[in-house]
This record gives sequence, C-alpha cells and structure tokens, in this order.
Amino acid sequence: MLWKTGLIFLCWGLTSGELQDSQSGTPATPARRTLDFGYVPSGVYDTVAYYEPGAIGVLFNMMHAFLYVVQPNPFPEDLVIRVAKDKFGAIQSEYQKPENIVLTLQVIYYEIGFVVCTALGLLFTVLLPLVGLLFCFCRCCDNCGGEMHQRQRKNTDCLRGLLTTLLLTTTFIITAGVLCAYAANQNLSSQLKSMRRLVKSNLKDLHTFANQTPAQIDYLISQYGTVEHHVLYDLDNVGLLLGGRIHEELGKDVQPALNAALSMTGTMRDTKDALENVSLTLETLQEGTVKLQANLSLVRGSLSNALNDPVCTDPRSSEICRNIRSTLPRLEIAANYSSLPDVTNQLDKVNEVLETDLGQIVEKGYTSFNDTPTLVTDQTRNIVEGVKVLLDDIGSNISTFTKLFPVHSSLTNFTKMISHTHSQIEDIYPQVDQMDFYRWICCITLCCMVVLILTFNFLGLLCGILGFDRHATPTTRGCVSNTGGNLLMAGVGFSFLFSWVLMGVITALFLVGGNLEKLVCEPFQTRQLFKVLDTPNLVNSAWRNFIPGYLYNDPEMDLTAYSLYSNCKDNRGIYSALHLDKIFNISAFLNTSVYSKYVSRKFEGMKVDLRGIILLESEGKQNLISFTKTGINEIDFAAYLEEVNKGVTRINLVDFASQLDAQADQLFKGTLQTSLKGHANTIRQIHIQQVIPLEQSMSILNQSIRLLERTSSDLPVRVIDLLAAVDAAQFLISHNATFVVNQETEKYKQTIIGYFKQYIDWIRTSLALEVATCKPLSNIVDTAEILGCSFLLDSMNTFWFGLGCSTLFLLPSIILSVKLAKFYRRMDTEDVYDDDIGNWN
Repeated sequence: MLWKTGLIFLCWGLTSGELQDSQSGTPATPARRTLDFGYVPSGVYDTVAYYEPGAIGVLFNMMHAFLYVVQPNPFPEDLVIRVAKDKFGAIQSEYQKPENIVLTLQVIYYEIGFVVCTALGLLFTVLLPLVGLLFCFCRCCDNCGGEMHQRQRKNTDCLRGLLTTLLLTTTFIITAGVLCAYAANQNLSSQLKSMRRLVKSNLKDLHTFANQTPAQIDYLISQYGTVEHHVLYDLDNVGLLLGGRIHEELGKDVQPALNAALSMTGTMRDTKDALENVSLTLETLQEGTVKLQANLSLVRGSLSNALNDPVCTDPRSSEICRNIRSTLPRLEIAANYSSLPDVTNQLDKVNEVLETDLGQIVEKGYTSFNDTPTLVTDQTRNIVEGVKVLLDDIGSNISTFTKLFPVHSSLTNFTKMISHTHSQIEDIYPQVDQMDFYRWICCITLCCMVVLILTFNFLGLLCGILGFDRHATPTTRGCVSNTGGNLLMAGVGFSFLFSWVLMGVITALFLVGGNLEKLVCEPFQTRQLFKVLDTPNLVNSAWRNFIPGYLYNDPEMDLTAYSLYSNCKDNRGIYSALHLDKIFNISAFLNTSVYSKYVSRKFEGMKVDLRGIILLESEGKQNLISFTKTGINEIDFAAYLEEVNKGVTRINLVDFASQLDAQADQLFKGTLQTSLKGHANTIRQIHIQQVIPLEQSMSILNQSIRLLERTSSDLPVRVIDLLAAVDAAQFLISHNATFVVNQETEKYKQTIIGYFKQYIDWIRTSLALEVATCKPLSNIVDTAEILGCSFLLDSMNTFWFGLGCSTLFLLPSIILSVKLAKFYRRMDTEDVYDDDIGNWN
C-alpha cells in the first residue's frame, strides 16, 4: 500500500520521503502564474528630429539676442487667442468699439519694438534717396564739400588719421555684416540636402509604421495561444490544482488527526517493547541477585574465618582485624526483586491489541484522503470539457472580431498615399532647387551691392594712404592719392544708390521673419503654441477641441493637439494617442466581465463529493480503545522504582576491596595478609562478573518503567482526544467540506479568469505603448519646425541681421568717406601764405 501511495505522489511531481513525510505531505499547488507574452515586434524609426547648427549658431544667437531687445515681451497667448477667435473681422468692421480699440492698442503695444524699427527702416528707405539727391545738387553748387578747395588747419594730419581710422573701422564692421549675411545665405542653400534627408527619413518611418502595424496586431492575436495553453494546462491538471488546494485546506484538520493516530501506533510498539524489557530484566535481576547473595555470603564467611588467625591477637593487628570484621555485615545485596509483581498480564493484552495492524488502518486513511485530487478530476470531467469548448469559442470570436476591422486594407491605402506623396515631393525638388537658386542670386546680389561699396572704400583707403605725400600741396597731390579720393566718393555715390534698396528689403524681411520667430518658432519650442491651438472654440465656435471634431465629429472628447504631440513624442501607440477607441473600442469587446460570466456559468454546477473518504475505520477506533484497557496503569511503578533506586549491593564492592587491600598492607607479612588480598581480588571479580551486568539490567528496567509510567499517565486522555479529532475531521469531510470546495473552486475559477484578464490588460497596454507607435507623427511636426525655423527662418533672419548691420553703417561710411576724400583728392585752389611751403603739412 505504501509503494502505491508513493507512486501516486511521484506522478504528481512530488518527492517521497520517509513514511511519516509521505503520509503527511500534501500535493503541491502552484501559485498563480504571471503569463509571459514576450515582446511586441517593433520597427526602428530612422528620423532624428534634432538640429545642431554648428559654428553658425553663434550668429543665430546674436540674431535672437537682437530680436529679444526689439521684442522682450512674453508670448501674448491671450491676445493671440482673442485675435484668432475674432479672425480680424470685428476689428476691421467695428474698429470704433472700445473693446476693439483696446485690442488694437494691445497689439500695437506688443509690436512696439517692431513698429519702431519698421518705421525707422521706412524712414531710412524714403529719406536716403532724397538726401542723396539734395547732396548731389548741393555739391554741384560747390557746397557740401563740392568746392575743390581745402582750408589750411594746424590739425590736418590728426584729423586725416582720425577719419581714416574711423572709416576703416566702419568698413570692417560693414564687411563683418556682409560676411554674416553671406554665411546665412550659404547655410540656407546647404541645408537643402539635410532637408531632403529629413523628408526621406520621415517618409521611410511612415512606411515602417504602416508595414509593422499589421504584424504587431497579428502578434497580439497570436498570443491568445499563450492564454489557451495555460488554461488547458490548468484544466488538464484540475486534480493537482483544485484537488490539491482542497486537500491542502482540509489537511489542516485531517493531517494532525491522522498523524496523531499514526503516532499512537508507535506508542503501542514502544509500550510492548517496554513491557518485554521489564519482564526480561525482572527475571534476570531476580536470578542474579540470588547468585550474588550466595557468593557474598561465601566471601563474608571466609573472611570471618580468616580473621580468626593468631595474628589478630597481636595488639598492633587486633584493631585492624576488628575494623574488617565490623564491615563484613554490609557485604550483601541491597534490592529484593523477588517481591516485585510481573507484567505478563499487561504484556499479553498489549500483544492482543497489536494483532490488529493500526498502522495499516491509518495508512488506508492517508491513502483515501490523498485520493482527493483523483476524486476532483473524476467528478469535474464534464465541466472541464465545457470550459475547453468555451475556450475555443472565445478564440474564434477574437479572430472574427479582428477581421471586422479593416487594418490591412486601411494601412495598404495609407502606404499608397505615402508613396504618392513621396513621388510628388520628389517631383517638386527641381522647382525647389530652382527657387532656391533664384533666392540665392537675389541675396548674393544684395550682398554684392555692399561688397561694391566696400571695394571702393578699401581701394580708396589703400590708394589714399599709399599715394598721400606729406610735402605735396592740395593742388599738387599725386595721381594715386587723387584716385583714392575719387574711389571714396564713388563709394559714397553707390551707397546713396543701393542703401535705400537694401533697407527696404531688410525692413520687409525683418518685419516678416522677426514676427514669425517670436510668434511661431519660440512659442513652439516652449509649447505655448499648443496652448493656443488647444483653446476651446478657437477653430470652430461650436467645438471645444477641433481634432476630435474633425476626426470623430465629437468636439467634447479630451483630445488636444498637445496631448497628441506629447504622446507621439513619447513614442506611444496611435491607438491611445488618437483615442481610436471611439471607432474601434477594443475595451468593450475585450471585457473581462464577459469572460468572467461565461466561465462562471461553466463552474456553477461544479460539485465535489468527498463522503467516500474514510479516515479511520471502526476497527482502528476499537483498537485504540482496547489499548487503553491493557492495564499498564495498574503496574506498581513506585515499588519498581524503589527497588531500582536501592542499587545492587549495600556497599560498593570495588571500594570495599580497595580498603581491604590497604588494611592487609598494614599487617605483618604472613598467611593472614595473603588471605585478605586474595579475598579482595575475589570481591573485585564478583563486582565485574555479577554486579556490573545487574546494574545494566537495572538501568534498562528503570528506563522501561519510567516510559510505561509516562505512557499510562495520559493514555486515556490522548486516545479520547485522538478519537475526537478523527471524528471531527471525518465530520468536516463528510458534511462541511462544501464550504472549502466552493472556496477553492472560486479561487481556481479566478485563476482561469485571471489569465484572460492578464491577456486583456497586456493587449490594452501594448496598444497604448507598443503597437503602431506614432513617433513618426511627432517627428513630422519637429521636422517642420526644423525646416521652417532652424533651416529657413534662422538663416533668413541672420541674413537680414547681417545685411542690416552693414546697411546702417553705410551712413557713417558716407559721412567719413566725403570728409576723408577731401584730404586725398587734388584741389583746384589752395590757401596762399608767405610762410614756407612746409606750412601745408
């Protein structure tokens, strides 16, 4: 029977040990498992929506700093919203209303920096041609420096050097501005290649998005097989899982009762062994003490005769002889075992009790109780088959439902649209290159205007400085010096011709580019632009949010431009980013409560009948009662212990023999001394051959009596408690096990439902975070910002910033060139003095 039980446990994957361990062990119940659905296959997006301008970034920063000086006000979010909601209609048609006047003043106040700069630029554009025309007429009338006569002054050399230095510095500043504008112009053209790369990578990412999404959805659906596998495993092992839990819960009461019964079988065997030991040792002690008493009597008599030796009459030896003679009465046994009653009657009754194999009866109880998983398996077979059918139906429903949603066809159309868009973009690249070439030509032309003026300035300074002769009079200046002066005046002429054109272009670029930078690019980087776009009723007065209004005709949905951008920026799934549950509510289909209801219905009829389990048969109970009536409690334990505690002899024979040797040594050598030593050796031999074995028997008797005394003291109570525990456990199994069965069935059912819940939660999480991640959408927005702001706007703003700086410094260049040309050109007349010509220096 034991090997059968061990085989069952082995089949369940348990470890069989000793008899006690295997009988008290319970089937292992695996804890609820966390399903591993693996990793959703994900595509790799190539676009890195980040731009680092490099060295030209220093110029960009200078331009941004200038714009901050012009417009230090924060982004006017409320103002932009009010103007956007009004769409400029009310301001134009009802501009006289106080609120519209206030709104207009607020706009002007915000734009005051641009207004002032634009006004100055327009004033420059209008006045400079008029000033140039008047300056020309004035010089034709020999005024405004047009008279070819130079006044004689003492500080002429110092003034010429100062003017040269100032003009040279001004020219260098203009040169730096032109170089800044040229660098910005070249940067814009060179970024076209990066633009194509960014556009191409964004379209490639969209292709990856469209191609990877169907595979991801198929992977989600295929992982239902993981759920199915685990559910089938649990159903196929319902005995181990559900039966094991029932066995474990009931075992909390059953196992202690059976263990106590099994322990009682050991008590019976120990009692039998103790009674046998008492019976045998008692017989041994009775026989041994009789022999020992006879031998001690012989030794005592022999010693008494030896002490009659004439030596003992000697005064020196008589005292020793008297001492020896006085100790002779103690040479006798101490305990009398012949009066102790035997335990044959109790031993016979215990043997009668042991004729019934209580251990085998208890083993039957263990086996019957450990068959609980088998009972559960047999009695739940129909329910398990029903759940398996339900499992197949759920899998079919999931596959059918996914086919209703046209994912593949929609993404196929999306892929075609991407390819078509890509081809269209490729077609316009030549036009973009052509337009950029025209733009580049125009910008280079503007730069060349300034470069022409710079050329005249540098050549004029070079010729003037190299050709100037300190000893020449104004009328006798050399050709090189005169050419330098003429070149400076040519630069002045071209400055009047070009500067107003340059300032007009710069003013227009500044007004447009500066406002775009402050109202679009900077708010986008700080995300304030999204707050404007997400303002309720901005696009449509009846819509709270325009994106869900356009997509789902549900403007009240909580879907904003910023939330969409942020979710895509974090590479979340498009399902959660766009709230696609509005048109494809997977949560409504994958509802845990639906599956819980179906599974619960299947388990409603589950009943497990454990009344066939018998823990302890009546024969075993009667055997326990009979054990209490064996009469071991009637043994006179006190009498036994009293005799055992007396010892074997009244005196220690070894000590007596040693003392006898010592006293013999005090006597004269002779017959008496030899006799006494011989008797001492005889006593030692008696101790070794008889006393020591008797002491060992007494020890065994002592242990056995004390064991019987302990056993008999609480035996009736133990048996009564044992029978009560067995009856209580049997009543629990037969009548009250329904509660435990229902409780564990509910846990088992929740484990099955938990697999579906894990699958559904995993699908929801995957759809939100991993499936169809919309990083390409945010990359498109970031790419548009890079192209529009970093590539185009920063370059164009830096262009007008550098060119504007050069144009502004044309004014001091004109003044300085006119004044300095007077010192280099050959005059028609000169001041005449009687002093030496050296006075012209």
